[in-house]
Amino acid sequence: MGIHESGEMYLETIHVLQKKNGAVRSVDISEYMGYSKPSVSRAVGLLKKGGYIVVDKDGYITLTPSGLETANKIYERHTVLSNMLTMLGVDAETAAEDACRLEHAISDQSFEAIKKHLENLKQ
Repeated sequence: MGIHESGEMYLETIHVLQKKNGAVRSVDISEYMGYSKPSVSRAVGLLKKGGYIVVDKDGYITLTPSGLETANKIYERHTVLSNMLTMLGVDAETAAEDACRLEHAISDQSFEAIKKHLENLKQ
């Protein structure tokens, strides 16, 4: 069984924060996502147990290869779906919110078809 939607959201957030700031700690995730510290702490524990992240002695979080692969997949879906919705005339904020929901529910087959279609439009 794969990772749950909330786990995917956390991995995507860690990935975004690492790209933006370099180092990531639970408090950064809490502030970025607007979640309580106990909620983030629980999620970090589950992601660590699942082998998606490692946490060093100072509390800094790093994605494992498996965590990075999942984070990249979700981030790509978010970006492509958000861009597609804005191309269709949806405002950027709504497009980002809707992409956030769609990125977890869409099948690999449907996502690849959307991606291919958008690439063909650019040619």
